[in-house]
Amino acid sequence: MEYATFLESKAPRVETHGFDCDDVHPMLYPFQADIVRWAVSLGRAAIFADCGMGKTLMQLEWARHFAGRVLIVAPIAVGQQTIAEAVKLGLTVRRALEPTDCDGSGIWITNYERLHKFVGVPFDGIVLDESSILKSVDGKTRTMLLREFTAIPHRLCCTATPAPNDIAELANHAEFLGVMARPEMLATFFVHDENNAARGGWRLKGWAADAMYRWMAQWSVFVRKPSDLGYSDSAFTLPELHVRDEVVVCEWKPEGMLFAASIGGIGERGKVRRETMAARVERAESIIRDNPGQWLVWCGLNDEGRNLAKALGSECVLVEGQDDEATKIAREQSWRSGEVRTLISKPSIFGFGLNWQHCSRMLFLGLGDSYEQYYQAIRRCWRFGQTQPVDVRIVISDAEGSIAANVKSKETEAHRMADAVVGAMHDSQLESVRGIRMCQEYEVKEERGDDWRMMLGDCVERIAEVPDASVGLSVFSPPFASLYTYSASDRDMGNSKDYDEFFLHFGYLLPELLRVTIPGRRCCVHVQQVSTMKATHGVIGWLDFRADTVKAMVAAGWVYDGEVVVDKDPQAQAIRTKSKALMFVQKDRDASWLRPAMADYILLFRHPGDSADPVKPGADVSNEDWILWARPVWYGIRETETLQAAEARDDKDEKHVCPLQLGTIERCVRLWSNPGDTVLSPFAGIGSEGYVALRHGRRFVGIELKPGYWKVATRNLRMARAQGDLFAD
Repeated sequence: MEYATFLESKAPRVETHGFDCDDVHPMLYPFQADIVRWAVSLGRAAIFADCGMGKTLMQLEWARHFAGRVLIVAPIAVGQQTIAEAVKLGLTVRRALEPTDCDGSGIWITNYERLHKFVGVPFDGIVLDESSILKSVDGKTRTMLLREFTAIPHRLCCTATPAPNDIAELANHAEFLGVMARPEMLATFFVHDENNAARGGWRLKGWAADAMYRWMAQWSVFVRKPSDLGYSDSAFTLPELHVRDEVVVCEWKPEGMLFAASIGGIGERGKVRRETMAARVERAESIIRDNPGQWLVWCGLNDEGRNLAKALGSECVLVEGQDDEATKIAREQSWRSGEVRTLISKPSIFGFGLNWQHCSRMLFLGLGDSYEQYYQAIRRCWRFGQTQPVDVRIVISDAEGSIAANVKSKETEAHRMADAVVGAMHDSQLESVRGIRMCQEYEVKEERGDDWRMMLGDCVERIAEVPDASVGLSVFSPPFASLYTYSASDRDMGNSKDYDEFFLHFGYLLPELLRVTIPGRRCCVHVQQVSTMKATHGVIGWLDFRADTVKAMVAAGWVYDGEVVVDKDPQAQAIRTKSKALMFVQKDRDASWLRPAMADYILLFRHPGDSADPVKPGADVSNEDWILWARPVWYGIRETETLQAAEARDDKDEKHVCPLQLGTIERCVRLWSNPGDTVLSPFAGIGSEGYVALRHGRRFVGIELKPGYWKVATRNLRMARAQGDLFAD
């Protein structure tokens, strides 16, 4: 295929399972209509839209487009609300308590607690409403969804509070939608990090962020307001939110201590909450009685709700987890209609999905550590469509200040993360959802000296500027198929999802290398073997990168006629790589895992044409030098003898820049090129090959994709002539 087409194919792509649609209900806002059209065309998508952005209308309109039976799975309390919202679109949604209720085509709704009953029912589409709760439900339900419901052809996930930095949640969404399996997602965008236990031992690669968000934008849309998709926010302006701590002084202190200290673990926090309950309930009753209007009260303990309900009497309703579904719905309806003034419940029961803009007064009778529950609970009332300022009171004891501080700290972090994610996905979302083509940054520059030329750009494209048969020797180290290690560009050969893709990309360069090389002259390719990891490859071992490089070069027309093994220090390698195969402790534990240090190889290839310009190193390579260099193993190469790479390192780089040792380059240049020859490196990095070539009277042409490395390379080439002979005895 054409190279440009190949580059487009490298980016992770999401397969579509839907169809184009234009008949979106006119009552939807333009941004909602765009999202529905996009989700229908995909057939499998996620709508991560903030509270009040109309997810219910969007999921209903999505479901309408898929003929047959569509099942909506939602929290218990949300079902009746969804049925009522459907009427606005002229749709009928029916509640399904048992599979026999789904007696034909149409849209049906059930709750997560009943989902197991619908395993094997042939639905044409499924919607997971409030899909973020999947990370907090039991593993059995999550496993059931991924195993039993992913055969349904059309799938939609909807939630207001996805956690982009929660790897498990992201993986669950991607796997449920059939976008990418968890192992592939981890191998593509993450790196195993034992120091990051909070993220399951994984962290996002520095250079993978942009690529991951571009990938996410193909199957998910993340919006907090219409302007995130380029529309006006005029109809989506939130009223003021006033959050006030109501601190009850209880003088509680741990048993055996003179003064209150910071609260410890879950057990001690629960004890504080129980022992300060009476005072907090009294304060809550006082606040509600002194402030007219409807109130919503969130409690964490059953006894909190029961005691407050007893104090308020007939002007309130209490909804508990043990209540049956009909009771929960009836009591919520009595409060929503204004029959009673106060509703008391838990965020785990009513905290997700409900639209309660009719109420603007809320009280937390104590506080837990979950920011998501806190945020979702507030957004039941403080959401788009609310016309009054929302008053939130948090009734806590003076011993629970650390809990409130913890939630507020999480709130700050959540806002920061949401801003970062929306910003990162902005351009990709405009392109994916609205079809607005956004330009990808790609720099092309060039610097020249008397004997050198340093090009910034893609080596496959820029090598076309090098004349035929003009290069006397090529020396380079190709990227070793390691995703998002040094850049996020699809032009980076290292950014290949697997071994085969790397060699496909590498294959575009190799014929061009042959074209620019003088017939009969050499190309020296520096390689190492590539390690595999248990976490991403399923086994600890090696891939034979050396042999596969030879195959690729030969397939491109090069003659393979030799190689050199470069000796390596095993202790230095053990310290640098932490490989257990080189550790003393592994020798004493199980020596079957031990292996020698990983060597470097210089693979030697020759242009098959007849040489009209033989290499005659003469005094540059003495017979004594040749006796040493003719050995199959090169000794005496100092591993630390490299150009300074620290200034080229980027904060996002996953590995230190590892320039090729100057001694290795020197032997190649002196042995296989003539003074005055042009030496080429298509992966020039910080310019090591050029530095050595210039110091030994050769010319140099280099190509480098990464701007930071290119800048350092140009400085190194400029100073190559200004220094004394680096290799003088």
